[in-house]
Amino acid sequence: MARRQHHQHNAVLGMNRTFAPTLPLEDGEVELARYQADTMTFWRSQAWIALFFSILAAGILIGIGNAYWWTGVVGAMAAIGVRTLYLGPDERKDVWVLTNRRLMGPMNRSTTLSNISAVNVIWTAVQVVTITGDKILIRYRPDPAETKAEIERAAS
Repeated sequence: MARRQHHQHNAVLGMNRTFAPTLPLEDGEVELARYQADTMTFWRSQAWIALFFSILAAGILIGIGNAYWWTGVVGAMAAIGVRTLYLGPDERKDVWVLTNRRLMGPMNRSTTLSNISAVNVIWTAVQVVTITGDKILIRYRPDPAETKAEIERAAS
């Protein structure tokens, strides 16, 4: 069996993944803010997602006349629970750094502030849309409106 080569950009199952930017700051560049997922916001979001899909699954089973509608609740809770336990540790490690010139993130993703065309709030996340069409998602913010305002202030 051939030995598999791991490359810098291979993030399959977290292999070789960097959660925080390792790019050096340029001359005159100053860090303005650092964003990392808030643990309580993460757990609260997962609870709401589990509740939503439990109600949806039970509703579908009731709608089709299944007498065991409660299995939808159990299945949805189990599925979201496993997903949360499996992906949660990595999702909470991502770090985004806002400077006076760039927004830098995991896997050394980076965009200049002049490339930002819109900043949106989506539940507990902040979505940054660039002129070139890239979309950046900074997830599990305790105050996404404040994060949005900070990015917009820096970009203006």
